Amino acid sequence: MTTSSKPLKILLFGKGGQVGWELQRSLSALGDVVALDSGDTTLCGDFTDLDGIAATVRAVQPDIIVNAAAHTAVDKAESEPDLCRTINALAPGVLAREAAACGAWLVHYSTDYVFNGGGEQPWSETDSTGPLSVYGSTKLEGEQAVQASGCKHLIFRTSWVYAARGGNFAKTMLRLAGERDKLSIIDDQIGAPTGADLLADVTAHAIRAARQRPELAGVYHLAAAGSTSWHGYASLVIETARNAGVAIKVAQQDIAAVTSDAFPTPAPRPKNSRLNTGKLQAAFDLTLPQWQQGVIRMLTEILEK
Repeated sequence: MTTSSKPLKILLFGKGGQVGWELQRSLSALGDVVALDSGDTTLCGDFTDLDGIAATVRAVQPDIIVNAAAHTAVDKAESEPDLCRTINALAPGVLAREAAACGAWLVHYSTDYVFNGGGEQPWSETDSTGPLSVYGSTKLEGEQAVQASGCKHLIFRTSWVYAARGGNFAKTMLRLAGERDKLSIIDDQIGAPTGADLLADVTAHAIRAARQRPELAGVYHLAAAGSTSWHGYASLVIETARNAGVAIKVAQQDIAAVTSDAFPTPAPRPKNSRLNTGKLQAAFDLTLPQWQQGVIRMLTEILEK
């Protein structure tokens, strides 16, 4: 257990993303946060500049590095694999190497896309990986680089991340539901919509615990409880908005459930994105909320604007 009264120094990459924005809030309770994005000029936060981000870590000398930066344009990644690999694999490897050198913890986020999406059972941390896409492959390579570095680390695999800030699936559904008489939504991809605020709050809690108990280092699955399809997700969003008095054009019975084949994409999506979070809940003494709870809270926030 640390006995120092000196505030922790936390280096956060990806401050402008959905998770990064929420982490600025949650991490501030732990210490002093140096938050960077790719456009920052005083310190380098650009993950295409590997020497630059290494220099940033050396300059800051953080106690904790939190990496919320990633190439997340799943379809675009298929046509720019080198860029995707640099951001998702090589850059985390550099952070891990520098974390090991200065004795810092590294928190890194990964994804259910490291699995092949088969079956119906929630994926456990020990299950064999088998990514289907460039995005999934590079995220897996990033995980492996962190683990191979020997640094103290927490890797959180998550899925279907949303936030009230910025664009998201729910906002798209609300717009389409207000414009169209009929909607077709995929129902053969199953996962748990997970709020960026939940990810950020659990991260802060886990960092505090892991610093006191270093044996907690490792890979964890972190997602809201329960599961649904994109069709189920959309149906909840639209019904909640309708009940809140929002002008909705589409009738609930005209939200059609279709298979993934109806919307071909350059990168295949996993059909089974369920994640078993038992390890995380036991290790950090947590109970994760049902996915509906966070989605309804997010909707309340965006509908009030």
